[in-house]
Amino acid sequence: MDFRAALLEQTRAFGELIRSADPATPVPTCGEWTLKDLFRHVGRGNRWAAQIVIEHRNQPLDPRDVHDGKPPDDIDAAIDWLNRGAELMVDAVNRVGADARVWTFLGPRPAGWWIRRRLHEATVHRADAALALGSEFELSPELAGDALSEWLERVCYDKRHPVVLDPGQSIHFHATEEKLGPTGEWTVVHDDDGVWWSHSHSKGSVALRGPVTELLLATVRRKTAAEAGLEVFGDTAVWDAWLNSTPY
Repeated sequence: MDFRAALLEQTRAFGELIRSADPATPVPTCGEWTLKDLFRHVGRGNRWAAQIVIEHRNQPLDPRDVHDGKPPDDIDAAIDWLNRGAELMVDAVNRVGADARVWTFLGPRPAGWWIRRRLHEATVHRADAALALGSEFELSPELAGDALSEWLERVCYDKRHPVVLDPGQSIHFHATEEKLGPTGEWTVVHDDDGVWWSHSHSKGSVALRGPVTELLLATVRRKTAAEAGLEVFGDTAVWDAWLNSTPY
């Protein structure tokens, strides 16, 4: 997958979704945020990450110190500002090299890590905007599947937000899109090595099955499993405890 191209594409789609909407529209899946808050968060976030990369930072950057971190009031200029932020992200990684080590909230990572992170920040927040506006939300199965993989990778290893999964417990996700093949299954386990995930096939203490985009939205708490139309098998208390411990 071309993460650079996908970041630019998803950012443009996010901007076009919001372009004609009332900026004061509440975004229920993001607490008390409005579309204006969501737009600023996505746009400044790309510039924030780009600045971390281009400056080879080994410490976090205060969001207040982001260059040109506030969108213009004019909507067309604001959309240009949004798209330019994604371009700056791509340009920064291209300039320093994808393998250059920089700060991330998971510890030092290759600069290219930020492209994928910012891509899936855009995919999920585009879902937030679509849900707020009552619009359709679609992702290719490959992109939705990678978003789910990226999410699991982060929550399993992010020590700032320890997830709740008792030793011996496991969660299995099964996408119904056959074209995904082995990458359409995800298993999270807690064993002697801690909490980790793989694309292995497993029964799981609890299992969820359905379209991959709906699996993603349920996992990131944008929809309940019932709202997403997912089949749920096994101990739902394991799923509820896991969800309640994950970052929002």
